[in-house]
Amino acid sequence: MKKTLKTLLATALMTCAAFAQAAAVNLNTAGANELAEALNGIGLTKAEAIVSFRETNGAFLSVEDLVRVKGIGEVLLERNRDNLVLE
Repeated sequence: MKKTLKTLLATALMTCAAFAQAAAVNLNTAGANELAEALNGIGLTKAEAIVSFRETNGAFLSVEDLVRVKGIGEVLLERNRDNLVLE
């Protein structure tokens, strides 16, 4: 019984931690480190590409514009869509 309770508690804590990491990130203001930490499948190199694209082309007008960044496709967009905001 104790082992089951410990397992349930551990699972609940891991679930809470996963939700805590899923905070929305602003595509137009976040730095590369913040993007890399907040987005699934986006490492520092791709995050830097996002920031560079934004600096060259201006603010993202829609979340869908993210696929205009080299190395980011529909799969990565869909994986992170719920965590992206523009304001």
